[in-house]
This record gives sequence, structure tokens and C-alpha cells, in this order.
Amino acid sequence: MNKIILKIGGMSCSACKNRLEKYLNKQNGIKNASVNLVLNQAIIEYDQTLTKKDLEKFVAEAGYQSLGVYKSIKEEESKYTKLLLIIYGFLALLIMYISMSPMFKLPIFSFLTNSKSIGLTLLILTIPFLIYGLSIFKNGFKTLFHLSPNMDTLVTIGVLSSFIYSLYNLTLLFKDIPVHLYFESSAIVIYFIKFGRYISKKSQAQAKKALEKLVTITPDYAILKINDTEKQVTIDEVKKGDILICKPGDKIAVDGKIIKGETYIDEAFLTGEAKPSKKGIDDLVMAGSININGYIEYEALHIGQESTISEIVRLVLEATTTKARIATIADKVSSYFVPGVIILSILTLIGYLILGHPLNVALTHFVNVLVVSCPCALGLATPLALVVSLGLCANNGLLIKSSEVLENVNNIDTIVFDKTGTLTYGNLHISKIYNYSQLSNEEILNIICSVEQNSNHPIAKAFQNYAKSHHLKLSSPSNFTSLNGLGLQATLNNEEILLGNSKLFTKLKLENPHLSDEETLTKAENSLVYLFINNKLISLIGLKDIIRPTTKKALNNLKALNKQIIMLTGDNEQTANSIAKDLPITKVYADVLPKAKSDIIRSLLDNEKKVMMVGDGINDAPSLALSSVAVSIESATDIAMDTADVIIINNNLDLLSTLFKISKKTITIIKENLFWAFFYNILMIPIAMGLFEFINISINPMLASLSMMLSSITVILNSLRIKIRKEEK
Repeated sequence: MNKIILKIGGMSCSACKNRLEKYLNKQNGIKNASVNLVLNQAIIEYDQTLTKKDLEKFVAEAGYQSLGVYKSIKEEESKYTKLLLIIYGFLALLIMYISMSPMFKLPIFSFLTNSKSIGLTLLILTIPFLIYGLSIFKNGFKTLFHLSPNMDTLVTIGVLSSFIYSLYNLTLLFKDIPVHLYFESSAIVIYFIKFGRYISKKSQAQAKKALEKLVTITPDYAILKINDTEKQVTIDEVKKGDILICKPGDKIAVDGKIIKGETYIDEAFLTGEAKPSKKGIDDLVMAGSININGYIEYEALHIGQESTISEIVRLVLEATTTKARIATIADKVSSYFVPGVIILSILTLIGYLILGHPLNVALTHFVNVLVVSCPCALGLATPLALVVSLGLCANNGLLIKSSEVLENVNNIDTIVFDKTGTLTYGNLHISKIYNYSQLSNEEILNIICSVEQNSNHPIAKAFQNYAKSHHLKLSSPSNFTSLNGLGLQATLNNEEILLGNSKLFTKLKLENPHLSDEETLTKAENSLVYLFINNKLISLIGLKDIIRPTTKKALNNLKALNKQIIMLTGDNEQTANSIAKDLPITKVYADVLPKAKSDIIRSLLDNEKKVMMVGDGINDAPSLALSSVAVSIESATDIAMDTADVIIINNNLDLLSTLFKISKKTITIIKENLFWAFFYNILMIPIAMGLFEFINISINPMLASLSMMLSSITVILNSLRIKIRKEEK
């Protein structure tokens, strides 16, 4: 099954989105198609029987344009757009002035001596507006012929009806029959539609900033090392395996692995962590991160679409196109709304004529209903809020695979954590050092790590990881020997080193004077390593799987949000309880096999709990699959393979509280948007029909188009409120 993201042209409202989505999903060979109005894109899953050309043909058949594969969030704005708005704005003011001058007895041009000259001048000035709105008319007729009318259809019918009626009246005017002209209505409605779309596009760009930041974060050039020489090349010229150079202050060009040098790297754009991390040989670096202070050389591993940034952008784009359940309300309403408005406007026209009103009065209300009902705000209410939220999540180190997840997160009341690898690191770490010598702890660890660097024992891995993460400069031991069942023996700096368990005391025929320390570590589930130098006891090291630094704060924050916290682990009860005792965990399930884990999740769901499962995405797969929301703690380089709903790309569990706050605010904003969109139409349509004229409340087509534009801007500005400040998170 293939997947493609196409950029779509010609969509103006939710009715357009719904029509294209339905049409694509009806075609043979297309498994699923989702269309996003805000980003003007369609994500299409299709089989091998179709090609990109076939998909673009389907888009055209539906009445829209495929503008090619969606490669970037950024959209080029025509340099003439703003200039045209200024020119037509001046003409619009001129038309309004001329049309209102007889009514208010304003000073007028000398050649406008009578109603005929005024009418002819208004006709001449209105024709450029019809050309200006040609794209609206074209799309309006196209969707009408496809029996899927949209916002452009409403405007097209209203504007052209008003213009044709005014044109007819102008002929009567030249026969000296007094009539009303509505050329200014046609012109001003088109201008407000164009102006509204310009403002809407500029405002929507604010919603895309988080995604644009991800797209543009990588540099355009890289420094390639060729035979000890440097060559600047474009990113497109970099190949896997190339050796690249990054100097202090420069950005990492592609995902890679350091082969020379060490430095501090700022990865805040991806992880949300402001503190730079130290990187050395064999450490991974990601495209777009900033080299703070060191010279490094690194091997290119992932380039182009394989890079971490590309994967993140792809996931966020896909998430913005999926539907939250709350979005179906607007979709269902809008699918009936436009045809309903057309029918209502026709009934309004007929009704006024039956009641004996002049044609000009009936036509005015007909146009009012069509223009004031444009469903722009309704179409933007949900997708715009989701685009802002998903971009905000991505910038905070949270990747959401589906917009529906944001809605589900808001309902979660129970969070189940796997222990190993989630609340804890999942492997042995140094938990305690007992120092019985004059050496510093740093010196002791350097000695142990130097000896352990050649061992394959699981305990040795803990010291090797420590040495790597702390970038220790190790010495090379000699006479390295593995003592079966005891530990290791080596010579380091002309001193005899022994590392191992308590049986070394028997081998050395020594008494252990620190049995109480050993007992303390053993009770806390530690593995023990004794260090002897020249047969003298130097230190006792405890190693165990320790709690992540962010875990306690994260769980306390979740508890403050009234979430029930449960630990689910396959470890024994003693180990599980020793971890849980310092954490705000409500209940611990220990000695649990994978099947039993999923049974516990199912039981919670059966008791009407909304469950979030947080695990490693692999060992906990059955439990994750069952939960309401599945969260995975994974490294960013594994992001493409992860199957969870939410990915925490920097392993910081404290981001879960950020996720809950963003989710809550998003749902609130969407509900507000839908309320105002529905309220606007419920309020304005009766006014447009003239039902409140008996209390002197009425509008004309110009005010109708202005109010329609303002309703869309209200929804846009409200959606941008989701960008909460850091102190609110």
C-alpha cells in the first residue's frame, strides 16, 4: 500500500473538503483519503494499480487542482496579491462613495450629473470586480454542476443575480423608469470575500509556524570532508556514509554519528530541553541541532526523507488530516448546510414576491441570505485548532499520530505505567558508591570503567555506558583476566586491580568489615561490585535499574491533574514496591506476564475507566493496543517504527502533563469555535431574511459579506489562543 500527500488548490470551505474526500474514497484502488482544509492537502493511501497521475486526475474530476506532492508547509504568496487588494480597495471606496452620494448629498464629480451617468459609471467600475472574482465564479459553477455546492457557489449566485438584476434595471433607467441599482453590492461582496481570504490566509499562517519551524530547521549546506580537505555542498549532494564537518555555532546538516571530537549540542527544537547535551564519539546527532562549542566530524546516516525531522513533519501532517470525533459535527452539518441555504434563499425570494414586495427588495434578501451564510467559520473551527495544537505538541517533544488522540487524551482518568524502561531506565545504573579510601569517587569510577571496558558482562555494560555518557578518558589495562564466578583482574598504572563480588574476600583471605553496607544494597535489589587495589578494599558499588530523573516530578504533576496512577510490571513484588514507595502510585501490579497485563487493561476498561498506557511500544504491545491512548517512550531515531498513539521523543515523562493541558485547551477552543460558528449562522440568517425589520434590524449585501469575513477571523484568532505560554504548561 502506497501513501502520498498532495497539495490541493481550489478549496474554500468545509463543503469543498467533504466533497473531495468523499469523491476520492469512492475510487477503486484508494484505501483511504483524508483532506485538510487549513493545510490544503490530501493524504491518500492507494494500491499498486494506481499512479500519482491517476490520483491527480481524480482530484481534477472532483473539481479541484492537484498542485503536486506536498513537500513543504510554506506557501508562496503572489507578490501582486497585496497590490491588487490595495487597488481594488481604492475602487471599492470609490464605488461606495458614488453610490451613496445622492442619498447623503455628498460632493460629486462634475460629469456625474444624473442617475444615468452614475449608473453607467458604477457599471464600468464594477466590471473589474467581476474579473477579480473570476476564480470564485469558476469554482462556484464547477461545484454546482457537480451537485456539491460550496461557499463559492453561494457567492456566485448572489453576486451575479445582483449584477444581472442591476444591469436590467440600468436599461430601464435609460428609458426614464425610476429603479434601484445594486452594482455596489456585487463589487463590495467580491472585495470583502477576497480581502477576507487574504486575512484568513495570513492568520492561518500563524497556525502553521510550529510546522514551518520543523521544515526549515535544517541548514541548506553542509561541509563535506574529502581527503583532509573541506568542501561546501548542498544538502541534496550529501550521501549516506559521507564524512561531514560541523564547527562551533553551525547546525548539524543531516542525522549522523560522531566519529571525531566532542561538543555540546542544542537539541531544544526537537526535545524541548533547553539544556545542551554533551556529545562525543559514537553519539548520534540530529539534523537541525546546533553545535555549541566544539569541532566534530560525523558520518551521515539518515538523509532526505529518512531524517528524523522529515519523519516528524510527515507524522504531524498526517495527524492534522485525521478526524477527531468532534470534527464530524461540523462535517455533517456543512454537507447539508450549503444546499439548505440555497433552498432557503430561493424560498426567501419567492416569499417576498408572493407577499407583494418589489423585485429589488426580494432580490436584496435573496443575496443577503446567500452571502451571510458562507460556512467559512464552520469549516475552520476544528482543523485550524488541531493544526495549532499538533504543531505545539511537536515543538515540545510530543508527536501525536492522530488528531483523535488529542480528544481521547482529554477524557483519560487512569494512567498505567510499565516500570522497566519507562519509569526506570531499563538497565543497570550506578545507584550507590561506598568509598573506603582517599581516592575521589571520580577516580574510583575511572579505574573501574577502564578495567570493565573490555568485558561483555551485563554489569560491565553499566560502567561502559557511564563512561560514554560522562565522556571519561580511560586508561588501557594490561594482564586482563576473567575470574570465573568472581569477577575481573587486571593491571592498571602498575597496580593490581580486582573487581567482583563478595567471594573475592575469600580468595584474598580477608574479612569483610562492611557487611552492613552490603546488606543495605542487597535489600534494595542492587548488584554488588567490590574494588580492590593491591589486595586492599577501596570501594563497594551498588548497581540497579534506577528511576528516571523526570519520573517523580512527572507523576506528581499527573496526580495534581487528578489522574489515577498504576504501575504494571513483570518484576517481582519486592522490586516493584521499592520503586513505587517514593512515587505517587495508587496501585502496583507485579509479577505480571504480557497476557495478564492486557487482562488488567481490559478489566479497567470494562469498569468504564479511560486508560492511558505508557510503555516501550514493543514488550507492552498487547496492553498498548487495548488502551484508550497508547504512549511510547522511544528515542527520536526510532520514531518511524513506533506504533503508539503518542511518542515522547526525549523520554521526558513530565511532558505528559503538558499533553493533558494542550488537549484540554484544544477541546475547549474547538467547542468555542463551533459555538460561535453555529451561533453566527443562527443569528445572521434570520436577519438576512428580513425577519427583524419590524424592529429596525436589517443588513444589506455589503454588511452581510463583512460579517461573514469577521466570523472567520474570530474563529482563527480564537484558535491561535492555544499557543499557551511555557509557564502555563
